[in-house]
Amino acid sequence: MTQPESGRRLTMRQLFAFFIPLGLSASLVTISHVIINSTLARSASPETIIASYAIGLSMLGIIERPAILLRQTCSALVRDRTSFKAMTNVAVCLLIGMFAAGLLISYSPAGELLFLRLFGVDDSMLQSIIDVYRVLMFVSIFSGIRCLYHGIIISNMRTKWLTIGMIVRLAAMYVVSLYYIQTGNVTSGQVGAVIFLVGMAIEAAVSYIEGSRLARSLPLKKEGHEIEKTGQIFQFYRPLLLSSLIAVIVGPAINAMLGKTSDIELAIASFAIAASLTQLVTSFFSYMHQIVLNFYRKDSALAVRFVMLCGFIPTILIGILAYTGVGPWFMEHVMGVNERLMEASLHTLRVFMFLALIFPWLDFCNGIVMLRGQTKIMLFSQSANVAVTLTALILCVLNAPAWNGMIGALAQSLGLAAELAVVAFAIRAQSPGISRGTGTTL
Repeated sequence: MTQPESGRRLTMRQLFAFFIPLGLSASLVTISHVIINSTLARSASPETIIASYAIGLSMLGIIERPAILLRQTCSALVRDRTSFKAMTNVAVCLLIGMFAAGLLISYSPAGELLFLRLFGVDDSMLQSIIDVYRVLMFVSIFSGIRCLYHGIIISNMRTKWLTIGMIVRLAAMYVVSLYYIQTGNVTSGQVGAVIFLVGMAIEAAVSYIEGSRLARSLPLKKEGHEIEKTGQIFQFYRPLLLSSLIAVIVGPAINAMLGKTSDIELAIASFAIAASLTQLVTSFFSYMHQIVLNFYRKDSALAVRFVMLCGFIPTILIGILAYTGVGPWFMEHVMGVNERLMEASLHTLRVFMFLALIFPWLDFCNGIVMLRGQTKIMLFSQSANVAVTLTALILCVLNAPAWNGMIGALAQSLGLAAELAVVAFAIRAQSPGISRGTGTTL
């Protein structure tokens, strides 16, 4: 979709036409995790198996993060084949580094030490978690390839291919999931990792096919586009990476502290299920920053009305899942969760309502920060998030370990609230550097 001409008045319909395809694409991503958790929940010991997969996935979240940022970097900086070559060089370096890290974690004592000390897992779970990660390490490679070509696809306004890739990915994952369920082979967390790997490899292939075609159609050197060298790519990429590396501490910290609750396996499993449902709802609104980047300078009042209209929807949807029969029905019939795990997951989901309320507003404010070019603020806001999350985790584990999965939901929600407070304060403290209309002032 192209942006309207500056002389035309924007309408709410145009914003929804821009936003809905992005939201659908993001929501489809989270369904993959629901498929995996639903499959693992049908095992003989779902708490143990889901917990082993969740911890392996947390490690993947740390290692994979640099690859995810290739999407934003590529879409922002690549406009010709010269800049794409520089971008590809950066991507290759990152993929080699991630693969080396995966080998180190999977096949050396360093991995055992990380899981035992950083995540606080029991010796009895260690080998099953390592087995899960030995599969997940390949997911990070395919994810990097996918995100690199996603950047090309987005910058060329061919975003329907993100949706097509996700649909094919989900279909493949569902088929593999059915195979494991029908054959009764859901015996370890490694099953979830295999399902994830198959889906990611297929999505990466779809992205590569369309993205490489678009890359070949780019001009060799676009006039006025200054990005030519890998150093210029890294200059843009580095602040994003630093802030994201701060953020990835949260996931492992939550799983590590849940390992010190009254019922470790129930706490981790209930948090994983409630978090996957919360992410399923909030992911649709994870592109709110794009409303700011694309429309705020043209009509800031309309952009604010848009977030006012959509900002309360996530917490309402989570409330429906948590306080009506919809949630129990979904967990039982779609996810296959047993009664004990369902009750714990519902209690955790109710706490996540606070996070769902904050999330769209934080993403909108982060969009303003990016539009102003003040991305260093995100380093401070992410630091506040981590500090508050860790503090809440420690206090809750010490004083209320029986809260189990609710501890993780509360800590994550409070951390997000702290992040929003820092960003909002910084926005108010800085002079408003965005003008309506031409958008020439930053």
